[in-house]
Amino acid sequence: MSKTIQAIRGMNDLLPEEAKQWQILETQLKMVLTQYGFNEIRLPIVEHTPLFNRAIGEVTDVVEKEMYSFEDRGGESLTLRPEGTAGCVRAGIEHGLLYNQEQRLWYLGPMFRYERPQKGRYRQFNQLGVEVFGLQGPDIDAELIIMTARWWKNLGIDEHVTLELNSIGSLEERANYKKALVEFLSQHKDALDEDCLRRLDTNPLRILDSKNPEVQKILADAPDLFDFLETESKEHFERLCHILSINGIDFKINQRLVRGLDYYNRTVFEWVTTELGAQGTVCAGGRYDGLVQQLGGKATPAVGFAMGMERLILLVNQLNPSLFDGNTIDVYVVNACNDESLVIKVTESLRNQLPQLKFMVNHGGGNIKKQFTRADKHKAKFAIILGEEELTQDKITIKSLISGEQITLNLKDVIEFLENNIN
Repeated sequence: MSKTIQAIRGMNDLLPEEAKQWQILETQLKMVLTQYGFNEIRLPIVEHTPLFNRAIGEVTDVVEKEMYSFEDRGGESLTLRPEGTAGCVRAGIEHGLLYNQEQRLWYLGPMFRYERPQKGRYRQFNQLGVEVFGLQGPDIDAELIIMTARWWKNLGIDEHVTLELNSIGSLEERANYKKALVEFLSQHKDALDEDCLRRLDTNPLRILDSKNPEVQKILADAPDLFDFLETESKEHFERLCHILSINGIDFKINQRLVRGLDYYNRTVFEWVTTELGAQGTVCAGGRYDGLVQQLGGKATPAVGFAMGMERLILLVNQLNPSLFDGNTIDVYVVNACNDESLVIKVTESLRNQLPQLKFMVNHGGGNIKKQFTRADKHKAKFAIILGEEELTQDKITIKSLISGEQITLNLKDVIEFLENNIN
């Protein structure tokens, strides 16, 4: 007997009931993106490995430990995308979308990282990413954050997420700060854990968000990044905070917030929650003005963010599950006669005239009671009963599966009834 093949660890199936929730969530997200003038871009799942090495940074955890890379039959090194920004920038450069232009783009799809699977975090995971090119002021940074706040309100989770905000300055300012930070931490090597010691030589800013309480005690006396910011970076951050405050967006300035990828500068932000345990980041991003040039394009200001869909689904299910309570169908068609072809014909006529409604025809037989049980299972609002007598008289019986009331109407009146009684 052959062994049953199962899904790869950390790469999960999305079953029909779950997919239904995703569709509802995606509809909510896309509606707001359209309100703010964003356009969708669809990107390949596989890219040349050097794209991510150059964009993300050779000494980041993503590149060093987590990328799914392989050599194809032509001998080229390819990688399943671990994030979306690099591919979006590559596409913008390749197709001439960026230089001296303004672009507001979004994408949605699977990303891949080899890491330990846990609640809300998988090796194949889905992200919604938003990228804006060609605008350098803090006003667009603020609008992106305000747009995400609109999502949280629409999804009913706004009281359970908190905005953390920071400025990490320009590349030059950050380089000066890194030097001072390394000098400080080098005096406390005995208290640093193995991970922090490794990062001390490769990516010292990541030590700032260490979860080790002993390391955080040391960092309390570390140099302050804000002291290394020059006038332009400080003014950019102050204006960002002002715009957010004027628009009623509460935030916490977190000077330990640096983000994990090398391409960020100035604005960085995260929306976090305490409702998901250790995996508390819901949405994160910031400004990356140097990345387009770094990948071979002309210098172009840019800002964006990414959001893990699995984590957001978990959060909405926990805090506002009623969002996903929508009916699978509006009308269940109960077949009470022997002529399936006529039942299908009548239902097709209803679909033609009521394209906004969802009809499901009972197939596979079964007595009337069993068919009504199926209608309840699918959470239908109404059942239409098509029997021999009704069909010969061109009549249709409708039963409310909520109140139990039942009426018989002709076809024209049925259409009007359904239009008026199903939202």
